[in-house]
Amino acid sequence: MYVWIDSIDPLQALLARHPGQRLVGLDTEFMRVDSFYPQLALAQVNLGGEIALIDPVALRGLGGIAPVLADPAVTVVMHSASEDLEALAPAVPDGIGELFDTQIAAAMTGLGLGLSYQKLVAAIAGVDLPKTETRSDWLRRPLSAQQLDYAAQDVVHLSALHDELGARLDALGRRAWHAEDCRRLLDKARRHRDGDAEPQRGFKGAAEWPREQQARLRRVLLWREAAARRADKPRPWLIDDAHALDFVQKPPHDADDLFARTKGLRALRGVLRAELFDVLTAPLDPAELDFAPIFPLPTPKQKRALAAMKDVVNATATELNLPDGLLCARRHLETLYFDRRWPDALEGWRKVLLYDALVSKLDD
Repeated sequence: MYVWIDSIDPLQALLARHPGQRLVGLDTEFMRVDSFYPQLALAQVNLGGEIALIDPVALRGLGGIAPVLADPAVTVVMHSASEDLEALAPAVPDGIGELFDTQIAAAMTGLGLGLSYQKLVAAIAGVDLPKTETRSDWLRRPLSAQQLDYAAQDVVHLSALHDELGARLDALGRRAWHAEDCRRLLDKARRHRDGDAEPQRGFKGAAEWPREQQARLRRVLLWREAAARRADKPRPWLIDDAHALDFVQKPPHDADDLFARTKGLRALRGVLRAELFDVLTAPLDPAELDFAPIFPLPTPKQKRALAAMKDVVNATATELNLPDGLLCARRHLETLYFDRRWPDALEGWRKVLLYDALVSKLDD
């Protein structure tokens, strides 16, 4: 059973029934079809075993429960929280105070990387959950009984998962590792509000471009990020990756040429199109040439070195019964190899395990 909350009084009554609660199960439903920002459509909460479905559309936020979620003395239990944290950001501007992510805990305790909530509940609680509403329209009102039942199930088992996975983490001595990764996830959610400062590094096809072209690609991608946020439209609606690459390689001759080549971009209109023309044609400032270049396609020798580093990761992961992708992603090995700096993502417990062995491979 669950309670539906779409006004302040029942929300306050819910909180009054559970004073001093230090463990909160939380999930969200959100929509992101025609907007840059995810639209929070529902927040499911498990407080002391009581399930509440909170309507942030009617409440215009999460009301008095937002400070509870932001309280560092309260552990908020979520599964695969990264996208939910983004959706929650406007309603919980201070961010979640203390997070326990059950998907990360499952990976650290040998249950597998990227395990779905349904599979984790089946593995630990022996319960098969429905998947019928995964692509539902959560912004429609009223929500159907099937939608509400599905949403409630997403938090029913979080407390039990927290207790069981916490015990397994303690038995393996990995509670601190898990806490560190959860803090990293919260920090990443806060940084996401500013966007990626080096978006060009994701375009490996441009690795051989001259530095000036890479700098202009970076300028276009930074503009796209800022403009999409201002317009609250998906990035590809302004300019998709294919157009970005094409425009940098073959800049438009004039505004008419840009117009003709962007007819299919549904959010690129008027002022934004004029901005893009300036971005594509204005001379580069010398400061814009100070950026991180795109990783080159590795030579055979570099491939062997990266493979040797990957072997170190695989051997360590096997020894610890950890997924190698949890321990160290390939992109972090590339950062270490090509930039000759230890990646921020490998600080903490990963550095203790990997630093000496990986650094020793740099000069092989």
